[in-house]
Amino acid sequence: MKKILLLFTFSFSLFVSFAITNPKREFRGAWIQCVNGQYLGKTPAQIRQMLSSQLDTLQQCGINAILFQVRAEGDALYKSSYEPWSRYLTGTQGVAPADGWDPLAWMVAECHKREMECHAWINPYRAKTKGTTALAQNHAAVRHPERMFEYEGLYIFNPGIAENRTYTCMVVEDILTHYDVDGIHMDDYFYPYPVKGLPLPDQANFQTNPRGFASIEDWRRDNVNLLIRDLHQLVREVKPWVKFGISPFGIYRNSPTGQNCPEGSATSGTQNYDDLYADIVYWVKQGWIDYNIPQVYWNLGTKAADYEVLVNWWNDYCGQRPLFIGQDIERTVQGVDPTDPNSHQMMIKYNLQRALPNIQGSCQWYAAACVNNPGNYRTVLEQVYHSTPALQPLMTFIDKKAPEKPKNVQVSKYAMTGTVVTWEAPRAKKELDRARQFVVYLFNKGEKIDMEDADCIVAITSANTVTIPVVPKGSTLVVTSLDRLHNESKPVKVKL
Repeated sequence: MKKILLLFTFSFSLFVSFAITNPKREFRGAWIQCVNGQYLGKTPAQIRQMLSSQLDTLQQCGINAILFQVRAEGDALYKSSYEPWSRYLTGTQGVAPADGWDPLAWMVAECHKREMECHAWINPYRAKTKGTTALAQNHAAVRHPERMFEYEGLYIFNPGIAENRTYTCMVVEDILTHYDVDGIHMDDYFYPYPVKGLPLPDQANFQTNPRGFASIEDWRRDNVNLLIRDLHQLVREVKPWVKFGISPFGIYRNSPTGQNCPEGSATSGTQNYDDLYADIVYWVKQGWIDYNIPQVYWNLGTKAADYEVLVNWWNDYCGQRPLFIGQDIERTVQGVDPTDPNSHQMMIKYNLQRALPNIQGSCQWYAAACVNNPGNYRTVLEQVYHSTPALQPLMTFIDKKAPEKPKNVQVSKYAMTGTVVTWEAPRAKKELDRARQFVVYLFNKGEKIDMEDADCIVAITSANTVTIPVVPKGSTLVVTSLDRLHNESKPVKVKL
């Protein structure tokens, strides 16, 4: 790959010059949430306009996957067969958008138009947040209050009740059946975050059906394990090309030795394993999740949870499935690079992350913050770390068969527009083998044809044509096919 030498003004008005090599494959995601209230008080047309603007800007800075929140509290930002419309969309739970808009269908189409993936982001257990004062009559907590428990103002789908696992699977199957999503995504809310002195009210459920567990903590972890297992199996059965991913809290477990070890990291914060009963490492080892995005939202130097400590731990002990890092934009630009007091921590975080072999990308918390560009964060993505296009990381454990190569590749030159390349999609018998996108490379005369060189990618497109303004004489064009999982076909080469 080529190294790009870049010179630009960083956040503290310091001119920075360095070389960067970008990978050909990298997950570059962003979360678009509903719970921040960004839709409230707006008409559907105004929301669409806002989201369109965000997507355009995110596309420009190289984001290639959107994680779109569609279920925050047993509700829906789509036409659900089971749950009421979300109050985060219309202001009142159960009230549909005024013009019949379906946000998830719209978001899928808009992402695909911009060559981005769209992952439907759901919360599996939260049934009511503290700020929700009224539930719709068709809400699960109204229809089946016996399946919930209350915890500090929250209603929680009780993970110990098997009917709740079945219901969650029904919700996910409804999404898979009706929407062309690329992923099903869940964040860090499993059992509720603990409140000191307030025990979880599920002891009676444990005593009634302990399933052979002597410890209620192990029983709770198994409750969540069963849901993750069932969801993974469901996704594979319904749409095997859809990815199932989790973005857990950034600490798996605090190390009993105070040093990084398989049991945990050298940290002292809230724990997935002991506090949220989410055994992420076990899910990865079982192959129940297709990608993992731990929310490593702290900065380097944070005493209880140091960024460098945590990314090294996740890399060392949780790399058997594609691993991406959740980045907190606003917190990052508020931190100071310990090696350079004139810079914030974005560059040191990215350089550290990319140096670790099992980390294959990032996800930005949150999309609107990326658009707002604090500390030139988005500018650095666009000009440095995302300056070249990127295919998605391979997931050969789902499918490794490449599609057939494009057919009938033609090149035509026009004085006004440049060089126009056209092709036809190859035939495929199965959806997994169908060409969904195409990659066009351009190599100059005498240049080695290295298809791992991201600098030579002209376009990743779902169209059957691309126009290149300037193509030097003697260049070689290469066109390949991509399937839904970004397996890449053999190349078709055209020397000009």
